[in-house]
Order: sequence, then C-alpha cells, then structure tokens
Amino acid sequence: MSSRLSVIFYIILCLEIGIVLTVLPWVPHGWLGLSDWSNNYFLLLAAHKAGYGVQRFVASGWVRGAVSGIGILNLGMGIWELINFRQTVRALDSEQRSVESSRQKSPERVTANDAQPAKADPLSDYPRRNH
Repeated sequence: MSSRLSVIFYIILCLEIGIVLTVLPWVPHGWLGLSDWSNNYFLLLAAHKAGYGVQRFVASGWVRGAVSGIGILNLGMGIWELINFRQTVRALDSEQRSVESSRQKSPERVTANDAQPAKADPLSDYPRRNH
C-alpha cells in the first residue's frame, strides 16, 4: 500500500512541477495576480547583491526556454510513471520483500581481514611529532 501511495505522490509532484515550470516563465504581468518572471523578491535581492545583469539574464528568452524545457521533462516523467504505474509498484514491492527476507539470521562470513587482528604501529607518526 505504501508503495502505491509513494508512486501516486511522485506522479502528482512531477506533473505539478512540470506544469508550473512550463507555464510560469511565460505568464504575462498581472495575470491571475502573478508578477512578471523577472520581477520577484528573490531575483531582485540577488540582482542587488551580484549586479543587475542577473535580472536581465533571467528575463532572457534562453533562460525561460530552459526552465520550460525542464518543466516539459517533468511532465514527461510524470506521464511515463503514470503509464508504467503497476510495473513501478511491483518493483518497489519486490525490493521491500528482499529487505524483509534479509532480516533472517545468516551465517557469519569470515574474511581475511577479520581473521587477523589489526595491529597499530605506535611510531607511524613519529617524524611528524618532531616538527
């Protein structure tokens, strides 16, 4: 059940972020109470600290297109997960079963390093102490 909810929340998150990142850079000033993409508090604060070229850079079409491209990728991931929902849930469930089965006590394995006790050399940092 938790794997299904996890996949559902992941799909909702991908679709929501995808829609926001695809549409928000191109929203005109004042539409639905939103301000212009290049006119927000955090961008103005960064521009004040780093120089006002930052604001012009973020307002350029290249950056808006890149952000919209990331939004389209998020939409694609959400749609892909929606199409492959059952397969993803099965993969998550099978991973949980392997974790549960590993809780059984398995015989201890002895490696070559475990068979010999570690010996520390007390004089390994002796040359550094004299400086």
